Formats: sequence, structure tokens, C-alpha cells
Amino acid sequence: MSGTATTLDPKARELLRQPNFCAVSTIGDDGTPNSAVVWCDVDDEDRVILNSAEGRKWPAAIRRDPRVTLLVVNHENPYEYAEIKGRMVDADHEEADADIDRLAKKYLDEDTYPFRQPGEQRVTFRIKPERVRIQGS
Repeated sequence: MSGTATTLDPKARELLRQPNFCAVSTIGDDGTPNSAVVWCDVDDEDRVILNSAEGRKWPAAIRRDPRVTLLVVNHENPYEYAEIKGRMVDADHEEADADIDRLAKKYLDEDTYPFRQPGEQRVTFRIKPERVRIQGS
């Protein structure tokens, strides 16, 4: 079963809240799509939360062109997934360190993100869904 909506439905929120990986696809400076596998979550306003370190490829691409496609696959059933097309509506550093620590707890059961590099600046992106498709639920 599949369906398309413009907002997150309960199944999409569930997939985002579970420790499922998210493929984030952006448009590169040469116009071609680029994808990266990242950790994700969802906030109280149904925006998808992504976190990265400054200087990486996909954060630069999403700033240049805020359109993004996210694919969140159920790690227990890879035929069940949410495809979320949306736009980056916010990027900030203020809560980014706390956000990556929350994601480390979710994905690794670690209280703090263990892979932080000296001098690394974290950034949190918020994605507003514009089109959501659920497959396999």
C-alpha cells in the first residue's frame, strides 16, 4: 500500500522517530543529484531534522538550492519507506551540538556524539515536507 500527501502522516513520523537511516539527495553545483546517508529525526512542527558538520558536500548543496529529497527506509523492513520531498527552511548552529548528541543517543545509545572532530562546527537543518509518499505500510 502506498499514498502521497503534503504533510507527514503518522507512519512517516514513526519512520523518522525510529533509528532508521535517511538518504538525503541534493542538487550539486553541476546540476547533478548527490546523495548521502545521514541520521534524522522530526520536530514538533513536523519538520525533518538533519545534522552535519560544516564543510561537507551536502550542507553546501542544500544552502545553494534548498530543494531536497529524503528517503527514510525501515531498517526492519526495507520495502517500507517514506519519500519526502521538501525544502530546507532553517539552518542553525545554536542547538546543533545538542541535536547531534540526541541523534547519537537514538542511533548509538551514546550520550554524546563520539565522532566529533577538533574544531568541528555542527549545523542543524530543518526540512519542511512538501510531498510525502509512503510505500509498503
